Amino acid sequence: MGTPRRGELPTSEQFAVWRSYIQTVEILRARVQTKLHADSRLSEGDYKVLLELSDAEGKSLRSSELAARMEWERSRVSGQLGRMEKRGLIRREPCVDDARGSHVTLTEEGARTFRASTLPHLQAVKTYFVDAFTDEQLARIDETTAALRAHLDLPPLPGPAERCGPGSEARS
Repeated sequence: MGTPRRGELPTSEQFAVWRSYIQTVEILRARVQTKLHADSRLSEGDYKVLLELSDAEGKSLRSSELAARMEWERSRVSGQLGRMEKRGLIRREPCVDDARGSHVTLTEEGARTFRASTLPHLQAVKTYFVDAFTDEQLARIDETTAALRAHLDLPPLPGPAERCGPGSEARS
């Protein structure tokens, strides 16, 4: 690969925007994660797994489907599930139709733990993220996120009304 030509790299102003954005998002995630762990003893990974399983039909998913939904490598999911299984939050069972696969099921303890963590987690999201913006700014962030997902060839997420329609709660 040769030396990039001028115009193939971000300008110093563009790079400053990138750096500020990344540093701020990392701090935001760390603060929300710290609050989640302090309130519920769940890691961010625990919460993501519990969220996916609680939304899944039958509170169960194949481990490969769980990995795909979380956009994690299978090995990362496997390690996460092992830790959660030891704590009784999930149960893994072999797939009857595929000896290499397993089904991951939310246990009663996992469901109880997830329910107990949801309100404090939502409060942290509101405190650290939502409260920083006006409704118009939040709408622009949603549009920006959609544009970035499209640029990265990621599937679009449902709009805010579909994600959190009447009678439903935001949980991610």
